[in-house]
Amino acid sequence: QAQIVEYGGALVQPGGSLRLSCTISGSAFEVIAWHRQAPGKERELVASLDSGGHASYYVASVKGRFTISRDDARTTSYLQMSDLKPEDTGLYYCYSMNLWGQGTQVTVSS
Repeated sequence: QAQIVEYGGALVQPGGSLRLSCTISGSAFEVIAWHRQAPGKERELVASLDSGGHASYYVASVKGRFTISRDDARTTSYLQMSDLKPEDTGLYYCYSMNLWGQGTQVTVSS
């Protein structure tokens, strides 16, 4: 059975950078979507990658700061985040093929 695992979350200062990774076992990624959920808020789509590996969506608040990508083997996806802001704080999830990972926590605070 395919499984998705995210990692790379951390506590980072405002203005800092972080790269999240998401791996899939037992299958390969098709469309990939990174979501996040801040405390007390609904989960939102942050960025997505089409099956050809091209970025197809960024939420307005992260455009120019976040970059979604994947490896050629289609087993690892990355979310490169720069110029992080406190409002980027949340639990970040990877989603593909009706599978969710368990999430990785990103906290942006001084």
